[in-house]
Amino acid sequence: MASLPGSTNREYRSSHEGFLRHREFRWLKMATALCLIAIVAYLLTDPKPRPSGSTWIGYTLGTIGALLIVWLSLLGIRKRAITEGRWSLKAWTSAHVYLGLSLIVIATLHTGFQFGWNVHTLAYALMMLVILSGLFGIWAYSTLPSALSSNREQMTQAQMIDAIRALDRQLDDAAQPLGRAQSDLVLAALEEDPFAAGLLRRLSGNYPDCATQKAMLGLANENDAAGERVEKLLVRRKAQLERLRRQMRLKAMLEVWLYVHVPATMALLAALTAHIISVFYYW
Repeated sequence: MASLPGSTNREYRSSHEGFLRHREFRWLKMATALCLIAIVAYLLTDPKPRPSGSTWIGYTLGTIGALLIVWLSLLGIRKRAITEGRWSLKAWTSAHVYLGLSLIVIATLHTGFQFGWNVHTLAYALMMLVILSGLFGIWAYSTLPSALSSNREQMTQAQMIDAIRALDRQLDDAAQPLGRAQSDLVLAALEEDPFAAGLLRRLSGNYPDCATQKAMLGLANENDAAGERVEKLLVRRKAQLERLRRQMRLKAMLEVWLYVHVPATMALLAALTAHIISVFYYW
């Protein structure tokens, strides 16, 4: 059967669109509609003595919010079963983002703007932490992959490491004629593990104790042929190290939000459970 006019182009755009633009912002429209309905319902009610989570609109919004939180928490499980169609991973992620953002409106209206030092406000605070970390994740996945690709310049991380090792072998041979002090500097650079830095160091991209940099400074005033050759090799090694470190920094930025998002989600589910139990216990 022949394709309908324009269907091929639509299918191509659909397959290449990001999760934020999925189906022409379908889930953004749904989330916006949900927020508008919640706002209108909240404004049209006049709960006594004051708006709170214990009014009928509060219970309604709270139920919707709780169901959304549980449903959105299933994305980690959903990632293990990637399929095409209406509930593809892209569709699920798009719904996860926009319905997650809608919780800011729904949960805030559910509270009736009543906050205190209790488990109810704790659940709300954890929800906001999950949403904020998720926003960072959206930014990371929208911008960092292209930066990673640009930094690699068609090289894999393994190839970057191989390039450094090749320079190390040349440095080891070139440093043989050097004096003891200069040789020790080169040896320290060769023994430096580029993966030894912790998460915070990788995120900062700052390596003040870089042994390669120290070796470069130590050989900067060498005027003999051997010293100049070693210095040039060290400059090349530093450039390769900086590329590898940028790669590790970008990868760390791409992953670090999950160290907040996932534990905060687990804590949110626990606090939400305590919130619901306490509400029905005192109801």
